Amino acid sequence: MAEIVRFGVSMEAALLAAFDELIRKKGYNNRSEAIRDLVREALAAQAWEEGEEVLGVILLFYDHHKRELLARLTESQHRAYTRILASLHIHIDEDRCLEVIAVRGPAGEIASLANRLRAEPGVLLGRLCPAGTIGRF
Repeated sequence: MAEIVRFGVSMEAALLAAFDELIRKKGYNNRSEAIRDLVREALAAQAWEEGEEVLGVILLFYDHHKRELLARLTESQHRAYTRILASLHIHIDEDRCLEVIAVRGPAGEIASLANRLRAEPGVLLGRLCPAGTIGRF
């Protein structure tokens, strides 16, 4: 485990009270854990902004009856096979499916892939969910 360094943080009493309430609702055991998560989230967001190698999940909710949609989605994923780690296809009901695609690569390429997939006619909702960075922390 990495060396732990202690440091102090100063803030207004009302802000601290609001933070304590937030971490209580989220189930943190202490402020340190909550602050570490906030720092990790900020560093991951910066990595995405700067185009570093990142991890993420692309979610696609779509109508599988839309003509040629499955073929177009599959073709797009095959063209990006070096960026796709795995995918999961879930049948929601008789008409709709959810595709969960785990991705890894430069942030710009991952964002472009997500945009191409969610722009396909028949995709009802598409989301890119940034999940982290490679080896940053």
